[in-house]
Amino acid sequence: MTKPLAVVVAGGGTGGHLYPALAILEHLDAYALFLPSERAIDERVLSAAGVERRPLKAKPFSTKPIGLLKFMASWAPSVRAARETIRELQASGHRVVMLATGGFVAAPAVQAARVERVPVVLINLDDPPGKANRVVAKHARTVLSAAGHDEAMRRNWIPIPPIVRAAARAPGEPAECRQQIGLDPDRPTLFATGGSQGARTLNDVVLTLAERGDLEGWQVVHQSGEDDQERVEGRYRELGVPSVVRGLIDDVGGAWGAADLAIARAGAGAVAEVWANAVPTAFLPYPFHADEHQRRNAEPLVQAGGAVVVRDHKDAQSTLAAAGDTFTHLFRDPGRRASLQ
Repeated sequence: MTKPLAVVVAGGGTGGHLYPALAILEHLDAYALFLPSERAIDERVLSAAGVERRPLKAKPFSTKPIGLLKFMASWAPSVRAARETIRELQASGHRVVMLATGGFVAAPAVQAARVERVPVVLINLDDPPGKANRVVAKHARTVLSAAGHDEAMRRNWIPIPPIVRAAARAPGEPAECRQQIGLDPDRPTLFATGGSQGARTLNDVVLTLAERGDLEGWQVVHQSGEDDQERVEGRYRELGVPSVVRGLIDDVGGAWGAADLAIARAGAGAVAEVWANAVPTAFLPYPFHADEHQRRNAEPLVQAGGAVVVRDHKDAQSTLAAAGDTFTHLFRDPGRRASLQ
Protein backbone atom coordinates (compact mmCIF):
# COMPACT_ATOMS: atom_id res chain seq x y z
CA MET A 1 0.00 0.00 0.00
CA THR A 2 1.36 3.40 -1.01
CA LYS A 3 1.82 5.83 1.85
CA PRO A 4 0.01 9.19 1.58
CA LEU A 5 2.18 12.05 0.39
CA ALA A 6 3.15 14.93 2.67
CA VAL A 7 4.79 17.98 1.11
CA VAL A 8 6.92 20.07 3.43
CA VAL A 9 7.39 23.52 1.91
CA ALA A 10 10.63 25.28 2.81
CA GLY A 11 10.64 28.94 1.91
CA GLY A 12 9.55 32.35 3.05
CA GLY A 13 10.59 35.86 3.92
CA THR A 14 8.71 37.36 0.97
CA GLY A 15 5.55 36.56 -0.93
CA GLY A 16 7.77 35.58 -3.85
CA HIS A 17 8.87 32.48 -1.94
CA LEU A 18 5.35 31.62 -0.73
CA TYR A 19 2.95 32.20 -3.61
CA PRO A 20 4.64 29.78 -6.07
CA ALA A 21 4.35 26.98 -3.51
CA LEU A 22 0.68 27.78 -2.96
CA ALA A 23 0.20 27.65 -6.74
CA ILE A 24 1.86 24.24 -6.96
CA LEU A 25 -0.20 22.87 -4.07
CA GLU A 26 -3.39 23.77 -5.95
CA HIS A 27 -2.54 20.89 -8.27
CA LEU A 28 -1.33 18.30 -5.74
CA ASP A 29 -3.44 15.83 -3.81
CA ALA A 30 -1.23 15.87 -0.74
CA TYR A 31 -1.02 17.03 2.84
CA ALA A 32 1.04 20.23 2.99
CA LEU A 33 2.90 21.93 5.82
CA PHE A 34 4.96 25.13 5.47
CA LEU A 35 8.26 25.88 7.20
CA PRO A 36 8.33 29.67 6.70
CA SER A 37 10.26 32.42 8.45
CA GLU A 38 9.06 34.35 11.49
CA ARG A 39 8.50 37.48 9.40
CA ALA A 40 5.05 39.05 9.54
CA ILE A 41 4.56 38.72 5.77
CA ASP A 42 4.78 34.92 6.04
CA GLU A 43 2.08 34.76 8.72
CA ARG A 44 -0.07 37.23 6.78
CA VAL A 45 0.07 35.30 3.50
CA LEU A 46 -0.18 31.79 4.93
CA SER A 47 -2.95 32.56 7.41
CA ALA A 48 -5.00 34.06 4.56
CA ALA A 49 -4.37 30.86 2.57
CA GLY A 50 -5.47 28.73 5.52
CA VAL A 51 -2.47 26.39 5.44
CA GLU A 52 -0.61 24.77 8.33
CA ARG A 53 2.75 26.32 9.14
CA ARG A 54 5.57 25.97 11.64
CA PRO A 55 7.85 29.01 11.42
CA LEU A 56 11.59 28.44 11.73
CA LYS A 57 13.90 30.80 13.59
CA ALA A 58 16.14 31.05 10.51
CA LYS A 59 17.85 34.37 9.79
CA PRO A 60 19.49 35.59 6.55
CA PHE A 61 23.22 35.07 6.08
CA SER A 62 25.21 38.26 6.60
CA THR A 63 28.87 39.25 6.57
CA LYS A 64 28.21 41.88 9.22
CA PRO A 65 29.14 40.70 12.73
CA ILE A 66 25.69 41.03 14.32
CA GLY A 67 23.93 39.56 11.30
CA LEU A 68 26.41 36.68 11.13
CA LEU A 69 25.89 35.91 14.82
CA LYS A 70 22.11 35.86 14.36
CA PHE A 71 22.47 33.55 11.37
CA MET A 72 24.74 31.16 13.25
CA ALA A 73 22.58 31.16 16.38
CA SER A 74 19.46 30.38 14.36
CA TRP A 75 20.92 27.61 12.21
CA ALA A 76 20.91 24.64 14.60
CA PRO A 77 17.44 25.36 16.08
CA SER A 78 16.02 25.70 12.56
CA VAL A 79 17.57 22.42 11.38
CA ARG A 80 16.40 20.66 14.53
CA ALA A 81 12.82 21.95 14.20
CA ALA A 82 12.66 20.92 10.54
CA ARG A 83 13.97 17.44 11.38
CA GLU A 84 11.33 17.06 14.08
CA THR A 85 8.60 18.01 11.61
CA ILE A 86 9.84 15.47 9.07
CA ARG A 87 10.03 12.73 11.69
CA GLU A 88 6.50 13.48 12.94
CA LEU A 89 5.09 13.19 9.44
CA GLN A 90 6.96 9.96 8.79
CA ALA A 91 5.79 8.52 12.12
CA SER A 92 2.20 9.29 11.12
CA GLY A 93 2.61 7.13 8.04
CA HIS A 94 3.40 9.75 5.40
CA ARG A 95 5.88 9.66 2.55
CA VAL A 96 7.63 13.03 2.85
CA VAL A 97 8.96 15.22 0.06
CA MET A 98 10.41 18.69 0.61
CA LEU A 99 9.52 21.47 -1.82
CA ALA A 100 12.03 24.32 -1.48
CA THR A 101 11.20 27.69 -3.00
CA GLY A 102 14.34 29.51 -1.93
CA GLY A 103 15.27 32.24 0.49
CA PHE A 104 17.13 32.03 3.76
CA VAL A 105 14.57 29.67 5.36
CA ALA A 106 15.14 27.00 2.73
CA ALA A 107 18.80 26.32 3.55
CA PRO A 108 18.44 24.91 7.10
CA ALA A 109 15.24 23.07 6.15
CA VAL A 110 17.00 21.38 3.23
CA GLN A 111 19.89 20.44 5.52
CA ALA A 112 17.31 18.72 7.75
CA ALA A 113 15.87 16.89 4.74
CA ARG A 114 19.36 15.82 3.73
CA VAL A 115 20.05 14.33 7.17
CA GLU A 116 16.67 12.60 7.24
CA ARG A 117 17.15 11.30 3.67
CA VAL A 118 14.05 13.07 2.37
CA PRO A 119 14.05 13.98 -1.34
CA VAL A 120 14.14 17.70 -2.15
CA VAL A 121 12.61 19.45 -5.16
CA LEU A 122 13.90 23.01 -5.64
CA ILE A 123 11.90 25.63 -7.49
CA ASN A 124 14.22 28.34 -8.81
CA LEU A 125 12.52 31.54 -9.94
CA ASP A 126 15.18 34.24 -10.23
CA ASP A 127 17.85 34.87 -12.83
CA PRO A 128 20.53 34.40 -11.61
CA PRO A 129 19.68 32.07 -8.69
CA GLY A 130 20.21 33.54 -5.23
CA LYS A 131 22.85 32.38 -2.77
CA ALA A 132 20.46 30.11 -0.89
CA ASN A 133 19.31 28.41 -4.08
CA ARG A 134 22.87 27.79 -5.19
CA VAL A 135 23.49 25.94 -1.93
CA VAL A 136 20.17 24.11 -1.92
CA ALA A 137 20.57 22.99 -5.55
CA LYS A 138 23.61 20.91 -4.58
CA HIS A 139 21.41 18.75 -2.38
CA ALA A 140 18.20 18.70 -4.40
CA ARG A 141 17.10 15.61 -6.28
CA THR A 142 15.34 17.78 -8.89
CA VAL A 143 15.67 21.48 -9.75
CA LEU A 144 12.89 23.13 -11.72
CA SER A 145 13.76 26.58 -13.04
CA ALA A 146 11.29 29.17 -14.31
CA ALA A 147 14.25 31.42 -15.13
CA GLY A 148 15.89 30.38 -18.39
CA HIS A 149 19.41 31.58 -17.73
CA ASP A 150 22.37 29.84 -19.32
CA GLU A 151 23.90 28.85 -16.00
CA ALA A 152 20.80 26.90 -15.02
CA MET A 153 20.70 25.14 -18.34
CA ARG A 154 24.34 24.11 -17.99
CA ARG A 155 23.44 22.53 -14.67
CA ASN A 156 20.74 20.46 -16.35
CA TRP A 157 18.02 22.16 -14.40
CA ILE A 158 14.60 21.46 -15.86
CA PRO A 159 12.96 24.54 -17.47
CA ILE A 160 9.34 25.21 -16.54
CA PRO A 161 6.82 27.97 -17.40
CA PRO A 162 6.11 30.78 -14.91
CA ILE A 163 4.18 29.62 -11.83
CA VAL A 164 0.96 31.55 -11.19
CA ARG A 165 -1.68 30.75 -8.56
CA ALA A 166 -5.36 30.88 -9.41
CA ALA A 167 -5.95 33.95 -7.22
CA ALA A 168 -3.45 35.92 -9.33
CA ARG A 169 -5.32 35.35 -12.60
CA ALA A 170 -8.02 37.79 -13.74
CA PRO A 171 -11.42 36.39 -12.70
CA GLY A 172 -13.42 38.28 -15.32
CA GLU A 173 -13.60 41.13 -17.81
CA PRO A 174 -11.99 44.50 -16.93
CA ALA A 175 -15.26 46.32 -16.18
CA GLU A 176 -16.37 43.49 -13.90
CA CYS A 177 -13.04 43.43 -12.05
CA ARG A 178 -13.08 47.21 -11.55
CA GLN A 179 -16.59 47.14 -10.18
CA GLN A 180 -15.72 44.35 -7.74
CA ILE A 181 -12.74 46.36 -6.46
CA GLY A 182 -14.89 49.45 -6.02
CA LEU A 183 -13.74 51.48 -9.00
CA ASP A 184 -15.51 53.02 -11.99
CA PRO A 185 -16.04 50.17 -14.48
CA ASP A 186 -15.51 52.47 -17.48
CA ARG A 187 -12.45 54.47 -16.40
CA PRO A 188 -8.87 53.61 -17.46
CA THR A 189 -7.11 51.89 -14.57
CA LEU A 190 -3.52 51.70 -13.39
CA PHE A 191 -2.35 48.86 -11.17
CA ALA A 192 0.72 49.85 -9.13
CA THR A 193 2.48 47.17 -7.12
CA GLY A 194 5.78 46.92 -5.35
CA GLY A 195 5.19 43.28 -4.47
CA SER A 196 3.93 41.69 -1.28
CA GLN A 197 5.87 44.08 0.96
CA GLY A 198 5.49 47.17 -1.20
CA ALA A 199 8.25 49.41 -2.52
CA ARG A 200 8.54 52.98 -1.31
CA THR A 201 10.55 54.26 -4.28
CA LEU A 202 7.97 52.80 -6.69
CA ASN A 203 5.18 54.33 -4.61
CA ASP A 204 6.93 57.69 -4.86
CA VAL A 205 7.21 57.42 -8.65
CA VAL A 206 3.47 56.73 -9.04
CA LEU A 207 2.53 59.55 -6.64
CA THR A 208 4.81 61.93 -8.51
CA LEU A 209 3.12 60.94 -11.78
CA ALA A 210 -0.18 61.80 -10.12
CA GLU A 211 1.18 65.14 -8.90
CA ARG A 212 2.33 66.20 -12.34
CA GLY A 213 -0.99 65.28 -13.95
CA ASP A 214 -0.15 62.10 -15.84
CA LEU A 215 -3.00 60.26 -14.08
CA GLU A 216 -5.66 62.74 -15.16
CA GLY A 217 -8.69 60.72 -16.27
CA TRP A 218 -7.29 57.56 -14.70
CA GLN A 219 -8.00 55.63 -11.51
CA VAL A 220 -5.58 53.51 -9.49
CA VAL A 221 -5.54 50.25 -7.59
CA HIS A 222 -2.33 50.31 -5.59
CA GLN A 223 -0.64 47.58 -3.53
CA SER A 224 1.51 49.82 -1.39
CA GLY A 225 2.89 47.59 1.36
CA GLU A 226 1.44 47.71 4.86
CA ASP A 227 3.91 50.32 6.14
CA ASP A 228 3.16 52.86 3.39
CA GLN A 229 -0.57 52.39 2.91
CA GLU A 230 -1.73 55.36 4.96
CA ARG A 231 0.67 57.80 3.26
CA VAL A 232 -0.17 56.63 -0.27
CA GLU A 233 -3.91 56.59 0.39
CA GLY A 234 -3.81 60.09 1.87
CA ARG A 235 -1.82 61.55 -1.02
CA TYR A 236 -4.25 60.21 -3.65
CA ARG A 237 -7.09 61.72 -1.64
CA GLU A 238 -5.35 65.12 -1.54
CA LEU A 239 -4.74 64.98 -5.30
CA GLY A 240 -8.30 63.91 -6.09
CA VAL A 241 -7.19 60.72 -7.86
CA PRO A 242 -9.82 57.94 -7.57
CA SER A 243 -8.02 55.01 -5.96
CA VAL A 244 -8.20 51.83 -3.96
CA VAL A 245 -5.07 51.33 -1.84
CA ARG A 246 -4.25 48.13 -0.01
CA GLY A 247 -1.12 47.11 1.84
CA LEU A 248 -1.38 43.59 0.44
CA ILE A 249 -4.00 42.24 -1.96
CA ASP A 250 -4.64 38.53 -1.43
CA ASP A 251 -6.81 38.01 -4.53
CA VAL A 252 -4.55 40.07 -6.75
CA GLY A 253 -6.06 38.64 -9.94
CA GLY A 254 -8.86 41.19 -9.69
CA ALA A 255 -6.32 44.02 -9.78
CA TRP A 256 -4.60 42.56 -12.83
CA GLY A 257 -7.97 42.05 -14.49
CA ALA A 258 -8.95 45.66 -13.84
CA ALA A 259 -5.73 47.13 -15.22
CA ASP A 260 -5.12 48.84 -18.57
CA LEU A 261 -1.54 49.46 -17.47
CA ALA A 262 0.71 48.36 -14.59
CA ILE A 263 3.77 49.80 -12.90
CA ALA A 264 5.49 47.03 -10.98
CA ARG A 265 8.64 45.70 -9.44
CA ALA A 266 10.12 42.80 -11.39
CA GLY A 267 10.26 40.03 -8.85
CA ALA A 268 9.72 36.63 -10.43
CA GLY A 269 6.16 36.49 -9.09
CA ALA A 270 5.17 39.84 -10.56
CA VAL A 271 6.71 38.99 -13.93
CA ALA A 272 4.82 35.69 -13.97
CA GLU A 273 1.54 37.47 -13.19
CA VAL A 274 2.11 40.01 -15.97
CA TRP A 275 2.78 37.09 -18.33
CA ALA A 276 -0.39 35.27 -17.24
CA ASN A 277 -2.65 38.33 -17.49
CA ALA A 278 -1.09 40.07 -20.52
CA VAL A 279 -1.17 43.51 -18.90
CA PRO A 280 1.02 46.23 -20.51
CA THR A 281 3.62 46.92 -17.83
CA ALA A 282 6.43 49.29 -16.98
CA PHE A 283 8.79 47.42 -14.68
CA LEU A 284 10.87 49.29 -12.10
CA PRO A 285 13.33 46.62 -10.93
CA TYR A 286 14.51 46.76 -7.33
CA PRO A 287 17.58 49.01 -7.46
CA PHE A 288 19.56 47.60 -4.51
CA HIS A 289 20.48 44.13 -5.85
CA ALA A 290 24.07 43.93 -7.05
CA ASP A 291 23.23 41.17 -9.55
CA GLU A 292 20.23 43.11 -10.95
CA HIS A 293 18.24 39.90 -11.02
CA GLN A 294 14.89 41.72 -11.19
CA ARG A 295 15.96 43.44 -14.40
CA ARG A 296 17.00 40.06 -15.77
CA ASN A 297 13.69 38.54 -14.64
CA ALA A 298 11.86 41.07 -16.81
CA GLU A 299 14.03 40.64 -19.92
CA PRO A 300 12.04 37.79 -21.55
CA LEU A 301 8.84 39.87 -21.47
CA VAL A 302 10.66 42.95 -22.71
CA GLN A 303 12.21 40.98 -25.57
CA ALA A 304 8.77 39.60 -26.42
CA GLY A 305 7.42 43.16 -26.65
CA GLY A 306 5.14 42.82 -23.63
CA ALA A 307 6.77 45.29 -21.24
CA VAL A 308 9.30 48.07 -20.80
CA VAL A 309 11.92 48.50 -18.08
CA VAL A 310 12.55 51.83 -16.40
CA ARG A 311 15.58 52.19 -14.13
CA ASP A 312 14.71 53.12 -10.55
CA HIS A 313 17.17 55.84 -9.54
CA LYS A 314 15.93 55.68 -5.90
CA ASP A 315 14.51 59.21 -6.22
CA ALA A 316 11.23 59.77 -8.05
CA GLN A 317 12.27 62.98 -9.81
CA SER A 318 15.52 61.42 -11.05
CA THR A 319 13.73 58.27 -12.17
CA LEU A 320 11.14 60.21 -14.15
CA ALA A 321 13.72 62.56 -15.63
CA ALA A 322 15.75 59.61 -16.90
CA ALA A 323 12.61 57.86 -18.21
CA GLY A 324 11.78 60.80 -20.48
CA ASP A 325 8.32 60.53 -22.01
CA THR A 326 7.95 56.80 -21.40
CA PHE A 327 5.18 57.09 -18.84
CA THR A 328 3.40 59.95 -20.60
CA HIS A 329 3.17 57.88 -23.78
CA LEU A 330 1.88 54.87 -21.87
CA PHE A 331 -0.87 56.88 -20.18
CA ARG A 332 -1.88 58.99 -23.19
CA ASP A 333 -1.41 56.62 -26.13
CA PRO A 334 -3.72 53.56 -26.20
CA GLY A 335 -1.81 52.31 -29.24
CA ARG A 336 1.44 52.28 -27.26
CA ARG A 337 -0.23 50.27 -24.51
CA ALA A 338 -1.76 47.88 -27.02
CA SER A 339 1.67 47.27 -28.53
CA LEU A 340 2.77 45.78 -25.18
CA GLN A 341 0.00 43.19 -25.00
